[in-house]
Amino acid sequence: MAAYIIVDVRVTNAEAYERYKAAVPATLAAYGGKFLVRGGRVQTLEGEWQPQRIVVLEFESAAKAKAWWSSQQYAEPKRIRQSASVTKMILVEGI
Repeated sequence: MAAYIIVDVRVTNAEAYERYKAAVPATLAAYGGKFLVRGGRVQTLEGEWQPQRIVVLEFESAAKAKAWWSSQQYAEPKRIRQSASVTKMILVEGI
């Protein structure tokens, strides 16, 4: 079953976050991950949610998504992201 990591990001250090963005694609390859959404324009349709940047990643399974998130390959980019943004991230299984 496909799984998706959905991220709501508020960037606090644009320069460092650009380094993060450059590093991430190579880390996804080994886990079969791909971007479906990467920071496009956001428009709130209902409720009070006002995200600044949304990212959606697709993986073939939740296990692959979690393996990527906890991998050595992603450890340094993750550290950069955590220092350069405030992030809300969830993992959800699809159909």
